[in-house]
Amino acid sequence: QVQLVESGGGLVQAGESLRLTCTASRSVLLFKTMNWYRQAPGNQRELVAGITRDGTRTYGTYASSEKGRFFISRDDAKNTVTLQIYNLKPEDTAVYYCHVQNFGALTYWGQGTQVTVSP
Repeated sequence: QVQLVESGGGLVQAGESLRLTCTASRSVLLFKTMNWYRQAPGNQRELVAGITRDGTRTYGTYASSEKGRFFISRDDAKNTVTLQIYNLKPEDTAVYYCHVQNFGALTYWGQGTQVTVSP
């Protein structure tokens, strides 16, 4: 079993930045991919960004778009995956979830952290 704990969410104003961190209870070297999803009220959960085990490839709806506002990284020594978000917009308001997949295709989710962006 793997526990994932997200932190770093909160209430911010448009234009500010946030750094979300997901800490895993086991070594992140066990995970094939580590991802951040988000879900806004009334919307489906969507993939924001993901990163491969060796950190050489990132992907996701926002990882390479939105003029570089979303950046994902991992720290194997700390067992964390981080999502840095710049220039936050009200439409970024959502619960952000950490998600990992191991090499056996098992997946785990964190409980989520709320990000609220005021105009």
